[in-house]
Amino acid sequence: MDAITVIKKLETYPTFTVDTIANILRKDPSYAKLYLNRLKQRHLVHPLQRNVYTVHTDPLIVASHIIWPSYISLWAAFRYYNMTEQIPTSLSVITPRLKRRSSLTFANTTITFHHMPATWFFGYEKLTIRSFEVFMAEPEKALIDALLLKAISATETYEILQETLKTLSTERLLTYTIRTRNKALMKRMGWMLSSQGVTAAKRLLKYSYQTTIPFDYARPVHGRRDTTWGLILNSGAQ
Repeated sequence: MDAITVIKKLETYPTFTVDTIANILRKDPSYAKLYLNRLKQRHLVHPLQRNVYTVHTDPLIVASHIIWPSYISLWAAFRYYNMTEQIPTSLSVITPRLKRRSSLTFANTTITFHHMPATWFFGYEKLTIRSFEVFMAEPEKALIDALLLKAISATETYEILQETLKTLSTERLLTYTIRTRNKALMKRMGWMLSSQGVTAAKRLLKYSYQTTIPFDYARPVHGRRDTTWGLILNSGAQ
């Protein structure tokens, strides 16, 4: 089978392995490895990690298929849903699996892998982008991920919530926050929503605890105290 035919078949997969080529060629894995090496030498395929390859150049198509299960979140999700005008400098992938490499570079984009406990691994959906399945955090879960992983400052996350709250499901934000059982998240999300007039945020109060914590974990701990939620409102959280 000629290389052009093989590449066209590989284009139907976001990522593939040696076994994929073996099935296309109807040959054993040893022969498939030799064939794959020839394709790599001709720069027709791109290695992502051990035994994971692609012929595509769009990181959004590839990212959630490098490790399974996983989904795209944080800035890339915010940008996809038009929750920010900021162009992400990296693409964040959430997975409950432990991974030796925390990041890789593909198509001039850094793909970063964030480990998340299996109990927090929910709130994502299957989208179709250029006829490929892409697993992406729901908008509400992307906000929660930012706070849980402390990957984006709480101030930036709050600003995004303020600007997009009308397009979000407050019920989903509350339900997902409770589902994580993370009480620090409940304090921060509870204050964020109540400050925007969401009265249902009081549902989170019963899960709170007495210790006062800073609202923004990325800023100096200076600011007025909110005794209802047990937060020090530092930086932009006013």
